[in-house]
Amino acid sequence: MPAASPRTLVGVRRLLDLAVERIDGVERPGQVAMAEAVARVVEDGRHLLVQAGTGTGKSLGYLVPAIRHAVDSDEPVVVSTATLALQAQLVERDLPLLADALEPALGRRPTYERVMGRANYLCRHKLAGGFPDDEPAGLFEPAGPTSAVGKEVVRLREWAERTATGERADLVPGVGDRAWRQVSVTAHECLGTQRCPEASACFAELSRARARTVDVVVTNHAFLAIDAFEGRAMLPEHDLVVVDEGHELADRVTSVITDELTVGLVEAAARRAARAGAEPDDLQEAAAQLADSLAAAPVGRLAEAPPEALAAALTGVRDTARALVSGLKDGEGSEGARQVARAAVGEVFDVCERLIAGRPLDVVWISESERRGRVLHVAPMSVAELLGERLFSERSVVVTSATLALGGSFDAVAATLGLTGRTGASWSGVDVGSPFDYQRQAILYVARHLPPPTRDGLAAPQLDELEALVRAAGGATLGLFSSRRAAEVAAAAMRERLDVPVLCQGDDLTGRLVRSFAEDTPTCLFGTLSLWQGVDVPGEACRLVVVDRIPFPRPDDPLMSARQRAVEAAGGNAFMTVAAAHAALLLAQGVGRLVRRSEDRGVVAVLDPRLVTARYGPYLVASLPPMWRTTSRDTVFAALRRLAGAEPA
Repeated sequence: MPAASPRTLVGVRRLLDLAVERIDGVERPGQVAMAEAVARVVEDGRHLLVQAGTGTGKSLGYLVPAIRHAVDSDEPVVVSTATLALQAQLVERDLPLLADALEPALGRRPTYERVMGRANYLCRHKLAGGFPDDEPAGLFEPAGPTSAVGKEVVRLREWAERTATGERADLVPGVGDRAWRQVSVTAHECLGTQRCPEASACFAELSRARARTVDVVVTNHAFLAIDAFEGRAMLPEHDLVVVDEGHELADRVTSVITDELTVGLVEAAARRAARAGAEPDDLQEAAAQLADSLAAAPVGRLAEAPPEALAAALTGVRDTARALVSGLKDGEGSEGARQVARAAVGEVFDVCERLIAGRPLDVVWISESERRGRVLHVAPMSVAELLGERLFSERSVVVTSATLALGGSFDAVAATLGLTGRTGASWSGVDVGSPFDYQRQAILYVARHLPPPTRDGLAAPQLDELEALVRAAGGATLGLFSSRRAAEVAAAAMRERLDVPVLCQGDDLTGRLVRSFAEDTPTCLFGTLSLWQGVDVPGEACRLVVVDRIPFPRPDDPLMSARQRAVEAAGGNAFMTVAAAHAALLLAQGVGRLVRRSEDRGVVAVLDPRLVTARYGPYLVASLPPMWRTTSRDTVFAALRRLAGAEPA
């Protein structure tokens, strides 16, 4: 990594020392290393992947040099996160504290603003009746709201009179999606600043206007992607982006440019067109033909062009949608109703056009949903080229996370982000470590004696091992499972065998389950994907994390299988490049649930012997924190009993 000027490093270090002194007084070596690394790449115009373990204090590590750059250059820095929780932490805690701490040294108070997509803000025009309601008639009666959704909408309207931001994230407690849709619009439904009578007071527009005058703009990965890919200039001009929770960037961007089509979506578009005064009979007939062709098509990936009947149905829907959009330019309905209809019908047209076009990198597949019926999906096999051309070519980018170095190397993540290959981007990777002493705080136990897992789910030996582990730990177990069915089977079995509370994902809202788990030490919590990432339960409430199997992608996952075939066609190792890298990232995230503070002690137990017996095992282990490792049952059970207080230390 090139050296920054001594003046730059001294200045950043002085600001970081000041911030640490005024905020918490705890200096973390990794935080200092991170701040200096960020300062170097900012000055040199390069890119940086920085792995910073839990507890490093990475927010200050990147915010201090970023703010200094924004103040010196008079150009804002964009900070992008994957989750609302981290956005809230930045704008409600970290940035206010940092602004107070740095103001004396900088000569002015650093400023910041959170910016999100329009659907995250109240729409004043919709509140004033400028758009049709999405709910059916009967939601409200003369006596007042008659449903839970109606009561939520009443509360939203009352909140709208006093909110300063109009942000959904600021509404506590929150409301469901159905209620929020009654007071918000999507970007495609918005009338725009030239036509909307409420434009001057629009919450979304006011937020974007403030963002053009601040030092730090906080947003999310999806908004960042849309700004970079679609050229709408929703973010102010900037020459530095910090991507926190960077391990999720490629997946979040993939989600943004993934499209779906169902018969229900086409029928809903037709209904909205009818409410706007159009005649949607042709689109309704095309929807019926689509239903017939989807029912006859196979579930799974469409490796070749869609079947002839399905292709014909898609062409019919596309052509009728195009004609209907033209007819919606004028009509009997309100301008708001016509705009909502144009957005819905236009989306149907765009998805059909994409499916018919058959882009080389698009993957198309059909799934079966109990609620939605047959669903036609189209997603990009890779977003690396897009990211490399649209995000990394325009500015310096710092990507940070606790899990970026897979198998001890940044190469796999760099490839998914488009930093390798044709773009020739200049980047470096640095691991600033963790303040935790994993050798003393955590044990990685692999149950080598168990049989390898099968596709049928948890077998009797795994359930027996799980029972013994939870007994030794006295509960306090977070169980991470590869499928919802496995979690439910394990929860049912442990409820029969044990006398500690066992919660399972799906019993209640995930947030409530996590709170219950954290508040009662003997309680166990079992679940799947959303528990592998983001759960932060320090202390004795989580002294055992159990992983049922290595989280390889499902063999029938359309995107993963397409990516593996592409790697094979290029002469690469498809399993290691795609499946093992996916498993390493998710496994590292799951293992990271154990040690959240310097006082935490515990065990990660993996019930899959392949972690130590398979040839790819060392690669996966190298992606994990450097915990003390063992395959001895006696050793780990004794350690768990000591942690639970059943044996003397």
